[in-house]
Amino acid sequence: MSHYNFKKITVVPSAKDFIDIILSKTQRKTPTVIHRHFKISRIRRFYMRKVKFTQQNFHDKLTTILNDFPKLEDVHPFYADLMNTLYNKDHFKLSLGQINMAKHLIDKVGSDYTKLLKYGDSLYRCKQLKKAAMGRMVTIMKKQGPPLKYLEDVRQHMSRLPSIDPNTRTLLLCGCPNAGKSSFINMTTNADVEVQPYAFTTKSLYVGHTDYEYLRWQVVDTPGILDRPFDEMNTIELQAITALAHIRSVVVFILDISETCDVEIEQQMKIFESIKPLFANKPLIVACNKIDVMNLERLGKEYPEKRAMIAALEKEGIPVVEMSTLTKEGVMDVKKEACDRLLAHRVDAKLRTRKADSILNRVHVAMPAKRDIKERKPFIPEAVIKAREMKDSEEPKPLKRLERDLEEELVEDYTLDLNKNKDLENDEWKYDVIPHIWNGHNIADFIDPEIFSKLEKLEAEEEERLKNGYYDLDIRSDTEMEKEIGDLAKRIKEKRIINAICRRVDRRKEKREFSRASRKRERSVSRLRSEFEELGVDMSDVRGAHFTRTKSSSRPPLKKARTESLARSRSASRTPRDQSGVRDVEMASKMKKIGEKSRSTITKSGKVSESDRRIVDLKPKHLFAGKRPLGKTSRR
Repeated sequence: MSHYNFKKITVVPSAKDFIDIILSKTQRKTPTVIHRHFKISRIRRFYMRKVKFTQQNFHDKLTTILNDFPKLEDVHPFYADLMNTLYNKDHFKLSLGQINMAKHLIDKVGSDYTKLLKYGDSLYRCKQLKKAAMGRMVTIMKKQGPPLKYLEDVRQHMSRLPSIDPNTRTLLLCGCPNAGKSSFINMTTNADVEVQPYAFTTKSLYVGHTDYEYLRWQVVDTPGILDRPFDEMNTIELQAITALAHIRSVVVFILDISETCDVEIEQQMKIFESIKPLFANKPLIVACNKIDVMNLERLGKEYPEKRAMIAALEKEGIPVVEMSTLTKEGVMDVKKEACDRLLAHRVDAKLRTRKADSILNRVHVAMPAKRDIKERKPFIPEAVIKAREMKDSEEPKPLKRLERDLEEELVEDYTLDLNKNKDLENDEWKYDVIPHIWNGHNIADFIDPEIFSKLEKLEAEEEERLKNGYYDLDIRSDTEMEKEIGDLAKRIKEKRIINAICRRVDRRKEKREFSRASRKRERSVSRLRSEFEELGVDMSDVRGAHFTRTKSSSRPPLKKARTESLARSRSASRTPRDQSGVRDVEMASKMKKIGEKSRSTITKSGKVSESDRRIVDLKPKHLFAGKRPLGKTSRR
């Protein structure tokens, strides 16, 4: 199988999900009603059915996983090597082997416990055997957690692999990192590969498709290759080597002759020589990229030894084509040369097979023979000949230069001039700042005829003022004034900072002074006595007066204090709880409605409060809605 669709591989659940799926299905699709007074044969069939159903579900699910994953012996060698590079062939086979072993173990458990259930003599023993059978199956599946996790990761990665057909017409791009392979595939196909000015931007194989000679072509972009042995290459580089080894294609080796990829031409030639054995029996073309920076002619003048290396490739019969993926120069020439070479190679390969001989024996190509020796020239009418002669005699009209051409020629010096193509009576009017017509009115109608004489008078007046020193400024006075204003602003700023600090300190002091612990007593009996005596009141005989009584520091009896507090609470007019902190009754009712509305979202979700995290429905309806008798297993 050369072409494999990895996107159709079934999802591999985790061990826990696997168990939940199978046991839930057993609960839903098998009978659930059994009583101890039933016949023992009926009880045995009831539990045997559950064990067999569970074992069969495990078997089917595991078989689907094993069949969906590709066998490395059946797929094309390109896919087999690619999977070995990306996922490690041994690890992949071991995981599938563990799943296969688990399937056989579950089948064995199901078979053994079905035999034991045949000899169950009571409902209790049959139930315990069923419980043990399912428990052993679940234990086996729990141990398959790591293989299932690995296979799911492999499935996700394989579903993202590009769909490459190893046998179709293919252009395979290879070369050192940052040589221009991704730019080439973006220009020649409908692919959109990321292009960045640093190495190893492309970390996997990318595929694009293009048309040439009414045929569909596949273009494969490979990661860059460095100059080192195969056993030292990383996974990214080995993907390119795998593609070169197995895909029947034309190889386009992209050579960066400008060396802007930080790899010298000598190292690039070493890479070419190291992978040259992979080019056997494949058409090869060398594309010299980035000629906008350095072309072959200039390279031969400045670095003749490097040019000689490329000339050696030409002597071997390998075509060398110049191109630039920046200016698009020569890109289509490379594509055309590569496609023509591959078509010729495929035709030659087909002609060398035995099948071609059998087809040619049945095909007759008729070759027309000359009737006589007479020469018959094509007839061209005289009018056509005269028209051609007149056309040849006329001087070719110069092509009109577009703004785009000027922009490409001048680059940074180019400015868009919208006035140069205006059709006016006088060319000098093109760049007038004030137009002749503005908002439908002639500007000349608003110009004062004596404006020039008035302008001369103004200029004379200005000259006289300049002579008299009208505009002379006292620089010294201004500087002194600015300095004084600056000093004043500085003092104001400092004063504001000091005031802010003082206010902060006073606020803290006031807090300390007026705190309950450190508050001083402001009123006293002696002070009141002295003040009244100063006013002329006789304060000699005031014994027993109310203001002379002091509060006792001793605590009143508990019973008395309680009765006093109760009396005080009864007598006090207390505010209702729902109106505390609210302006009036109307506002209290409004706040009550807002509170009920905010709680409605919680009641809708069936929660006691915001902090309720309990799952009330511990038995989902689809599992425990009803009991099922013996009979059909179709779903409700």
